[in-house]
Amino acid sequence: MAESESGGEKTEEPTAKRLQQARERGQVLRSRELVNFATMVGGSATLIAVGGSLAARMSHIMRSFLSVDPERLRDTASMTASLGEAATSSVLALLPIFGSLTVLVVLASVALGGWNFSPEAMIPNFARMSPLAGLGRLFGFHGVSELGKALLKCAVVGGVCAGVVSWMFKDVMALGHMPLHAAVGHGASLLGWSFVWLCASLAVVAAIDVPLQMFQYNRNLKMTRQEVRDESKESDGRPETKQRIRQMQQQLARRRMMHKVPTADVVIVNPTHFAVALKYDPKNMGAPRVLAKGVDLVAANIRRIAEEHRVPVFEAPKLARALYKSTDLNKEIPAGLYVAVAQVLSYVFRVRTLNPTIAARVARPNPTVGDEYADV
Repeated sequence: MAESESGGEKTEEPTAKRLQQARERGQVLRSRELVNFATMVGGSATLIAVGGSLAARMSHIMRSFLSVDPERLRDTASMTASLGEAATSSVLALLPIFGSLTVLVVLASVALGGWNFSPEAMIPNFARMSPLAGLGRLFGFHGVSELGKALLKCAVVGGVCAGVVSWMFKDVMALGHMPLHAAVGHGASLLGWSFVWLCASLAVVAAIDVPLQMFQYNRNLKMTRQEVRDESKESDGRPETKQRIRQMQQQLARRRMMHKVPTADVVIVNPTHFAVALKYDPKNMGAPRVLAKGVDLVAANIRRIAEEHRVPVFEAPKLARALYKSTDLNKEIPAGLYVAVAQVLSYVFRVRTLNPTIAARVARPNPTVGDEYADV
């Protein structure tokens, strides 16, 4: 239990950051057996598809360039040119096979881990040249699994090859009694089908190797609980730092909020514990909007700024509490408070147009709040 709490045992799945760091180091999921299988499949399929035409072209090349004019044997430059033409013709004839193999090798290589280029992987790592580290890898889980996979591959592929040779032995021996063109074509067909059977054996090995490589890759990247906690701290920051950031954000938000108080139409207070500044623009708003709100010291500051900028301050305790608790900053008030707020705004807009003497005689409204806001 103590070991588990200390984070010494790698029991946690790798995080996205750990996987990204592994890719940057060039540690990507790969399967050589899958690449071998794809190579054999591509070669076999291409050989079967173009085997006949390839055999005909190779036969033509052999007949053309083995039939040498005796006069040309004395000309060194002529023989060199003939050799170059023969090599070029042979390479062009084999291009379909080479092209398909190249494409399949690339696709099989990136099928599991995707495309990845890591300059860091190109830097020499002299630690891997240590004999002790090499012995550790040889007798470790990876070495044992590679040995078991090699023995399985020898058994499966060797058994299939032995069966194919036994099955095709008579056909192979018969090639010596066939005309050259027919022998080359039939030999290419036999070779292609031999590759097909060989691919079937490699498919078994690849089907075992791919899950094994995925298991080993995930096992090597697993993390201890302490590593997960440390990474979380690095990503999210320490609690003290996050608390400080939140305090700064709250201060900035409060400062921005205070700057909006002078533009408010009215500040509804409780009278000292709550304060809510409202603004209503019929052209741009569907309902009055809360510009600022606060309790205690913040409420006192809102009221002070409102008085300094001659923003009307209206005392309505229940309405102030309901507005504070039901409406967020920069949001419109809920429909249940429309009537009460409308009474206050109507009074404010009316007395604003009157002289102080007449305005003092206007009866102040007593806005009521619905029962749904009684416990807010």
